[in-house]
Amino acid sequence: MKSAFYVEYYGKQIDQAALIKEAKSIWTKSGKKAADLKSLNLYIKPEENTAYYVFNDDETGSFVIE
Repeated sequence: MKSAFYVEYYGKQIDQAALIKEAKSIWTKSGKKAADLKSLNLYIKPEENTAYYVFNDDETGSFVIE
């Protein structure tokens, strides 16, 4: 089965794959190995134009949705 997930708000559209890619990029740019990322939870707040993440049920942060 092929699937897609999109969030549309204020004339913008962002897809799940782009959000995951950005979060994984933050993980690896911080010097951590991609293989060490065991779980990723994303929370989207369109009204704040922000995605919040939780890596491995422990490390938290956020990034601006473009």
